[in-house]
Amino acid sequence: MLIQKEMPLLARHAGQWTGVYTTVDAEGNIVDRHNSLLTCEFSEDPQYPYKQTNKYMWDDGRTEEIHFPASYANRKIWFESDRISGAAWEADDETILLTWKRKDIPDSKLVEMIQLSSDGLRRSRTWHWFVGGKLVKRTLIEENKVVNK
Repeated sequence: MLIQKEMPLLARHAGQWTGVYTTVDAEGNIVDRHNSLLTCEFSEDPQYPYKQTNKYMWDDGRTEEIHFPASYANRKIWFESDRISGAAWEADDETILLTWKRKDIPDSKLVEMIQLSSDGLRRSRTWHWFVGGKLVKRTLIEENKVVNK
């Protein structure tokens, strides 16, 4: 598939990942923490050759599952869903960058960096949340690969 050939780092992310999301406010105080199970997969669907499913689980029993189909063009994957609008691209051999807007948060911009370990089994991610150009919080994510796809 063209997407896997042109985005070999993204291809290494295929599989399932378990992790912990910790969100801190601008001063560094923890405001949320939850577990996650993410599935990153490629598809023969020409409209959405990349698909990601995020399942979030809180200690109080709450869960949320979100599907993020992505199109592909110009060495980027493009997300357009009810929740987000944005793009991801490879910055180097270990780093993927993303920028997106949350449609439910006016004047928002999120910037994410994903760093994949050399063995492809661990990744660290950070989200910087901006609203009106001001940093309002950060999400810190540590994940381990559990299933290859």
